[in-house]
Amino acid sequence: MIKTAKRYFNTSGPNIPARHYTLDRLDLVEKGIQLVKGERYFTIWAPRQAGKSTYFKMLAQGLEKLDYKVAQVNVENYAEAPLSAFFNYLFREIETKWKITLKSTNFGDLQNDIASVKDRKLVLVIDEIEGLNPAYFGQFLHTIRNLYQDRETHSLKAVLLVGVSNIVGVIQDNASPFNIADNLEVPYFTDEETFELLHMHEVDTGQLFHPEVKEKISAITANQPGLVNGFAYKLVERNPGKELIDYNDYLAVEDWYLTEAIDKNIANIINKAKQHRAFVEKLLFTGEKEKYQVNDEKIKFLHAHGLIKKDEEGYVEFWVPMYRKAVYAAFYPYANGERGLFFRHVDTHSFLNEEGRVIFAKLIDNYKDYVKRRSFKYFREKDPATGKYMSLKEAALAYSFETYIQSFLQEVKGHSYLEPHLGLGKCDLLLNIGGKEYVIEFKVYQSPSKFENGKEQLAYYAGTLGLKEAVYLVFVPNTVKLAGVREQKETIKGIVIDTFIVLYDEKKDF
Repeated sequence: MIKTAKRYFNTSGPNIPARHYTLDRLDLVEKGIQLVKGERYFTIWAPRQAGKSTYFKMLAQGLEKLDYKVAQVNVENYAEAPLSAFFNYLFREIETKWKITLKSTNFGDLQNDIASVKDRKLVLVIDEIEGLNPAYFGQFLHTIRNLYQDRETHSLKAVLLVGVSNIVGVIQDNASPFNIADNLEVPYFTDEETFELLHMHEVDTGQLFHPEVKEKISAITANQPGLVNGFAYKLVERNPGKELIDYNDYLAVEDWYLTEAIDKNIANIINKAKQHRAFVEKLLFTGEKEKYQVNDEKIKFLHAHGLIKKDEEGYVEFWVPMYRKAVYAAFYPYANGERGLFFRHVDTHSFLNEEGRVIFAKLIDNYKDYVKRRSFKYFREKDPATGKYMSLKEAALAYSFETYIQSFLQEVKGHSYLEPHLGLGKCDLLLNIGGKEYVIEFKVYQSPSKFENGKEQLAYYAGTLGLKEAVYLVFVPNTVKLAGVREQKETIKGIVIDTFIVLYDEKKDF
């Protein structure tokens, strides 16, 4: 029997351990304490939903046990605020936390007033520092720098500047105490921490998460604390009396996130991706590796907002699979008028055999016939204002096939789940038709070696799903004339890989 929950998964603001399932993260808190004890002025960086608010609360509690007084302000909404408004807010928080009254009207007086406080241990946290008005941002940093240089003579022992972007590079030119060695990152959870958080609910209530559900939550969120809690909260909310939350429950919540949820963080990610749409689509569909260069403005921007990161080999990879799915869905041109042209003269049930299994050779032949008639150009989006294409040609290839498959699934009452990998240039589409599962990988041809490697990867992935066969569909320029790049059926690692080639003409089809 499921017991009433004493706590719940938090989806907004800092955790209150008595109310919310909370990980201690003691090692990370200790790192912050040691920096403060060393009288360091340092930066903290993490994307949104990384658990910064909860971390600050834990750090402040740890410091207060050591007789530090911590004042924290969030200046996210002060980009256009006059200096007087900033000072009023800052001084109000300082008076509350430090029990000190300040009445300065300029940064020079503020520096002197703080420097005059002796025999105390004070810490100042400025959250969302990028949001501070640029008109006095430099003056503020200059004041902090001066206080840092004389910190042995006054009570301000540490200042923490916190941002959603890595602000070290922004402030190094202006404020010498903030150097690369003193940047503390708040990482996402580990797999083990995510499982530990989910287990708290199991112990609390007796309601269990199937092991596959735990693994899927960890994978789809990349262990981002906000998304982990969001997925878990929704699963529990939708299944209040169920003893075991299973894989189908997970899929329902994933679909909810992509098609129904109004999630401000996902909306923010999509808006940021749109600002560099061509680059993001290049990552999604071309398979070309991009060297991770932090000084590349688009890479810096997308990393700062949590969409991409540096992989182990120094290249760009997508960070959170859930975000990649959301961006793909947002870019996808659903309403382009082509759906009605796929099966107008075809009985879609003729693509199923007597056992109800899909005859992929016939299904994909029909798609090829469509391509010959219509090409791919209808799947490229134009900017209504300029008339220029917003999407890449490679994106049009993938969008066209997905539109085709989705139209087929509607006809036969099937379902699909897009499984984009953290790596680039490939997507696996899981189909469920009449209770039978299939996996299709579709990608744009890059080279003979990548063509062959794709089969190996698909075989491995199909094996993890317990499937014995998989479909490998590759879009190949008609200028490629290589014997090895051909349609065939072969067995790799015990999995039957059925390869299909869709030729396209760069000039004619676009």
